[in-house]
Amino acid sequence: MENFVEWIESFSAWLWGPPLITVLALSGIYMTVKLGFFQFRYPIYIFQQTLGSIFKKPKGEGTVTPLQALTSALSSTIGAANIVGVPAAIMFGGPGAVFWMWVIAIVGMALKFSESVLAVHYREKNENGEFVGGPMYYMTKGLNMKWLGIWFSFALMIELIPSLMVQGNSVASTVKQTFEIDGLYTGIVIAVITALVVFGGIKRIGKVTEVFVPIMALIYLGGAFAILLINLDQVPAVLELIFVHAFQPMSAVGGFAGAAVAETIRWGFARGLYSNEAGLGTAPIAHAAATTDHPVRQGFWAIIGIVIDTLVICSATAFVILSTGVWKQGGAADQTSALTTIAFTESFGRFGSYLVTISLVFFVLSTIIVVVFYGAKQAEFLFNLKVAQAIKVVYLAAIIFGSIGAAKTIWSFLDLALASILLPNILAVLLLSGKVKELKDEFFTSRKYYLKDVEDEKAS
Repeated sequence: MENFVEWIESFSAWLWGPPLITVLALSGIYMTVKLGFFQFRYPIYIFQQTLGSIFKKPKGEGTVTPLQALTSALSSTIGAANIVGVPAAIMFGGPGAVFWMWVIAIVGMALKFSESVLAVHYREKNENGEFVGGPMYYMTKGLNMKWLGIWFSFALMIELIPSLMVQGNSVASTVKQTFEIDGLYTGIVIAVITALVVFGGIKRIGKVTEVFVPIMALIYLGGAFAILLINLDQVPAVLELIFVHAFQPMSAVGGFAGAAVAETIRWGFARGLYSNEAGLGTAPIAHAAATTDHPVRQGFWAIIGIVIDTLVICSATAFVILSTGVWKQGGAADQTSALTTIAFTESFGRFGSYLVTISLVFFVLSTIIVVVFYGAKQAEFLFNLKVAQAIKVVYLAAIIFGSIGAAKTIWSFLDLALASILLPNILAVLLLSGKVKELKDEFFTSRKYYLKDVEDEKAS
């Protein structure tokens, strides 16, 4: 059994290295070209139609507001990866990895836009009158491949059990480390809070995340910005490190062991793609419920998700790690997951360590809430609403079991399970790329949408 687990671990590590990174990068580049580099051509318009319109009444029909759909999707992507994953990319790929993280984020926008556009276009109303959608619906209705939709749905529903155990464990161990509270108590509290939110459906999840996500992101970003101000004189040197070593290998310095350019690109791409979940097929499940008059308009919100998650929050962590110099300290490579906490603690003392811990707890809690919702939507697609409610109970139990360290061997299978979700979704997006292009062209050439928005903007 031990040899089998080791084989699974090494196979997963290989699969999530060059093979899947290549698939995601090439798919993102293909969709970027096919859609006419729209994310480069319309950045100001996209911003105006998303964050620039949050105080306007959304057009069209849906179950939640576009902002609530975005914050629900962001809840899943903003997590431990933003605080713990970025230092790992810097330690193993060098500062230049941050540049490649930005590049793949911009390319990944086309993928995330495409899957969200398809989710809205092929969505349905369930028996509660809520809009539901996602990869399982566009595989079934768009490709007429229900078997692929069932595969995706079942794989995601099962994969979320070990995923929630990992999330439960990470929050419990973080709380234990800082506040010395037993993991079981943390697990029970997290499960109760999650239950109160998820049994209220997408409307309650939207209302909670709409308040929760901006506050938790601003607290963390506020701390990161303060560190940047303290080390303002280091910013030019940090930018030089990022841009120079994106194309040049970096030799060992202090606790940093050095990195070749191939490793730099690999780690940057991996961090960018893992942090924003572009191509994974989870965010479209949240975006499918949004109130909108055209699928493309909601696709813009999916792009903003990448901007916030990768270009803002991951970059903030990177600047904290590089400007404080913690990445060059002795033994830094052996404690990558603690580097952000070390940087905050060195800057703010004990308060800094509390700030990172509390940020991490809230990031993970919001992830858990939305992940349980995603899983329930798979059960609803495969079976019915009653089974969807039952699977929520299974997920809540998984959080508690994970918090006491149960089923650690299952963790090795997590990456493999994720690949079984990602590959069918990428295949579906590529096969339906013509439909995405058709919807995008319709939006930008119709007098009802883009042209009308531009005219209205000029008139005002």
